[in-house]
Amino acid sequence: MTVHAAENSSGNDERLAPDYLAHWVVKTPRGQQMIAWYREVFGARVIHEDARLVFMTWDEESHRLAFGKVPGFLRFMFPFARYRRKLLGVDHIGVTVRSLERLLSNYERLKSVGITPVWCINHGPTTSMYYEDPDGNRLEFQVENFSTAEETAEYMNGNAFAENPIGVNFDPDYLLERFRGGEDVKELTKQGAGTRPGTTARANKRALTWKTL
Repeated sequence: MTVHAAENSSGNDERLAPDYLAHWVVKTPRGQQMIAWYREVFGARVIHEDARLVFMTWDEESHRLAFGKVPGFLRFMFPFARYRRKLLGVDHIGVTVRSLERLLSNYERLKSVGITPVWCINHGPTTSMYYEDPDGNRLEFQVENFSTAEETAEYMNGNAFAENPIGVNFDPDYLLERFRGGEDVKELTKQGAGTRPGTTARANKRALTWKTL
């Protein structure tokens, strides 16, 4: 008997894909710093902690993030470990927020406690802010710029994305000013909306620097 693949509307075999991303695990010599950072940034809470392990969550999942505690002296043995991702391996983990308002209010809240993004860029499909935790792991907070996945796919298959697949940097404070001024969100999620008058934003390959890599 021939068993046919169960394909979804995008043509993917649903039997091959996991249902959802459950959690990620990090080995860290900065256990307490990492707990404090994820409490502040994600609103995470500790589910379990002992001498070797920490489990945290911020929603209905039993745990979204875990830390394997390693001896603190390892940070001195591997002083450049936090920069590895700039050249090799996993670059970042992306998380989506529901609205531009939430993205910007979160930026404002974190800035007030000294946590600022290392990169703010409108990729075209998303408006994104990248943060780094105490170990240098990078998290992308993004809001979708289009209402549907079909619109996003259409944009990514078009000339604009082919010519600039990286995006245009933006000034988060200026974008927040415009949002607070009541401007249309559809306009604010367009590339260039966060470029303060009199300035020129880095775009495409020019947006890639040692800091933003």
